[in-house]
Amino acid sequence: MTDKNRIRVGSRDSALAVVQSKMAIAAMQNVCPETRFELITMKTTGDKVLDRPLDAVGGRGLFVKELDQALYEGRCELTVHSLKDMPLCPPEELPVLALLEREDCRDVLVLREGLSELPAHPVIGTSSRRRVLQGQRLFPDAEFKGIRGNLNTRLRKLDSGEYDALILAAAGLIRLGFADRISRYFSVEEMIP
Repeated sequence: MTDKNRIRVGSRDSALAVVQSKMAIAAMQNVCPETRFELITMKTTGDKVLDRPLDAVGGRGLFVKELDQALYEGRCELTVHSLKDMPLCPPEELPVLALLEREDCRDVLVLREGLSELPAHPVIGTSSRRRVLQGQRLFPDAEFKGIRGNLNTRLRKLDSGEYDALILAAAGLIRLGFADRISRYFSVEEMIP
C-alpha cells in the first residue's frame, strides 16, 4: 500500500454487509480521523451458490473465504464480517480485532404482504437448521422450506407467494430499514439466537 493514511476495508457486496461495513468504518473514522477508509466489496462463494443449502456447499466459511484471500494477497488491510458467517476457529493469522455493538439478537417472523396472521399449515422459509428445529416446536403444523439470497431477494420470494412467512434475524431487518415488516419478535426462550 503506497498511501499509509488509507485503509482498504473488504466486505461482501450484499446490502446488509455494506451497511455493517459502513458502521465499522464510521467507528474507526471517529478514532482515526486522519485516515481515509476505502470500502472494497466482493461476492463470496456463499453469495454465488444459491441453489443449494449452505451445508451442502461447505458451511460457514463460504462467506469469508474470498475476503480472507483478499487479505492474504494485500488487496485490503481488514475485512468486516457478521460473526454468524465466521468459522468457529478463525485462522490465527486473521484474528478478530473488534466487534460492533450488537443489534437486537432476537429472531422474528415476517408474514407475506396481505397476511395478518399465519394460515393453517403455513409454509415458512428459513435457511437456518437452528431456526427450523426451534420453529417446528412453535409451529408444528408448518412446512419449513429452505430459502437463500439476500434480504431483498428473500422478501421478494415471500411476497410472490412462495412462502407464507419467513423466520429471520431482527438485526438485518432493522439495519436495512425493514423493521415495519416484522410481525412477531420471538423471545430468546422461544427461539435461542
